[in-house]
Amino acid sequence: MKTAAAIVLSVVAVAAIGFSVYMVDVDQTEEAALPDVEISVEGGNLPEFEANVGSVTVTEEQATIEVPNVEVKMEEEEVTVPGLEITPPSDADESDNLASN
Repeated sequence: MKTAAAIVLSVVAVAAIGFSVYMVDVDQTEEAALPDVEISVEGGNLPEFEANVGSVTVTEEQATIEVPNVEVKMEEEEVTVPGLEITPPSDADESDNLASN
């Protein structure tokens, strides 16, 4: 079972990498240049890039599939659930204590 999950995960990872490489086209539009360094820094140029990104459209379509028919019987049972108790700081003024209102 673990081997099948690893294979499926590997296939999904390869598909995602391939899809991302196919959907993004980045072209450098300007070369980089280092600044002239003397006593002060002057000039320089950062590279510029232009990126064309593909689009993804999510659609809906009708399909007939097999689904399990499961009956659920509800029963009441005592369980412990988390709670929340808020205690304001002890040095707060009564006028600032919102819990007392």
